[in-house]
Amino acid sequence: MPAFINRSQKKDKDISVVDSTDVKILNALQANARISNAELAELVNLSQTPCLRRLRKLEKSGLIQHYTTCLDHSMLGINVSAFVFIKLNKNTSAKAAEFEAAINQFPEILECCVLAGVHDYALRIVTKNLQTFESFLKDKLANVEQVENIESTIILNQTIARHSPQLSQN
Repeated sequence: MPAFINRSQKKDKDISVVDSTDVKILNALQANARISNAELAELVNLSQTPCLRRLRKLEKSGLIQHYTTCLDHSMLGINVSAFVFIKLNKNTSAKAAEFEAAINQFPEILECCVLAGVHDYALRIVTKNLQTFESFLKDKLANVEQVENIESTIILNQTIARHSPQLSQN
């Protein structure tokens, strides 16, 4: 992975280059977003004030988009995870926007990706069990006006879960 930001993608953000110290900060935060500034500063060999200044610059630039908490789905009774592939009946910008607005209200959808190829969208869905998954497909998703075809694949086991790539220190 490149250790710099492409200037053409910046959009008025005040960061142009990510150096090796910034990469260390970003990698540490990806491993533990709750790390204290004191621990982070020690880890990246900075004093606390410059470390916090760099962190705020990374946040302000938009490179750090947000901080989040990962929940254990099985402890919440969510036992089914699936990829669902959608083909729209007419893939125009207007129909795509309508579809995206319609599915945005479904809490079962964790991710929605626009695709090029046979399918128009890939959704990552979670539900409590197979019955609630079937109900989601038939009672919610199939009733979205823009949907022409639905294909689904149940995820048996997730072996890798990364939210961002590990950055190199080039």
